[in-house]
Amino acid sequence: MPSTDTIERLVPEELEPDDVTGRKTLALHLERYAFAARHARPPRMLDIACGVGYGSRLLADRVEGVQEVIGVDHSPEAIGLAREHYAGGAVRFQEADAMRFEDASGFDTIVSLETVEHLPEPGGFLARLRGLLRPGGVLVASVPTTPSVDVNPYHQHDFTERSFRALLAAQGLHEVGCLRQRQPYRPWRILARREARLADLRSGLAGYYARHPRALTRRIGALLLYGFENRYLTVACRVDEAER
Repeated sequence: MPSTDTIERLVPEELEPDDVTGRKTLALHLERYAFAARHARPPRMLDIACGVGYGSRLLADRVEGVQEVIGVDHSPEAIGLAREHYAGGAVRFQEADAMRFEDASGFDTIVSLETVEHLPEPGGFLARLRGLLRPGGVLVASVPTTPSVDVNPYHQHDFTERSFRALLAAQGLHEVGCLRQRQPYRPWRILARREARLADLRSGLAGYYARHPRALTRRIGALLLYGFENRYLTVACRVDEAER
């Protein structure tokens, strides 16, 4: 994954005035974190794959009774920006790989937004997060639910609402709330790559679809169902006290 302000990582302080995609994407991310804050359980919280840390700060500021929020990201550049702009008080940041991060004390809330689709083993990752939750803990996670692997080279998995919920349920995580989001896009603007952020999109799509015909089928199906619109699902889950 990239480590600067790109299609995969937003740095609010570096957004250009004409970066329409970036500003809309930031608004979606902030809405997800606000949803997470409404479902969060203090006092100890983890923001895994936190990027530059604005969401970790939001959690600390909005959740009453928080004693500690740890933001974790594998990018040293992102963690450097997070420490510069958003650390302090209950919030601290740590550079670590999401699949190797460990903590002996456990967390009352874990937030993992737009992470699962990047990893080779989504189920294994969610199992690790469940293992880090304290009894009665809350996990808030999100994924795109329209195809993304075809255009985004950093994504390894496509999800639907059903497949993502099945992945969570397989870990004994019980849904307590969800947030659905829509992000319309203009295909000609994307194809023209008019914004610097869009330079990261996959090139040579025709060749990609020739090699991956199922990806083309998924894309056509999504266009027929939703038009030119990306969709996202954020789910809040809880581990029952009796199951830990």
